[in-house]
Amino acid sequence: MKLRRSNDRMIAGVCGGIAEWIGWPADKVRILYVILSILSAAFPGIIAYLVLWLVMPEAEA
Repeated sequence: MKLRRSNDRMIAGVCGGIAEWIGWPADKVRILYVILSILSAAFPGIIAYLVLWLVMPEAEA
């Protein structure tokens, strides 16, 4: 399975796409991402999300 942004999205579908790719529930991936972003002073997490938003292809309909 290719890594793609998901249609199960809150903002851009990045966390939903990662969740589908690794087979986890999207809510767990979102919570883990927020916790990791906060622990890393939030700035690197925001930059990583924006980069993934631009790099990851859109989900197929």
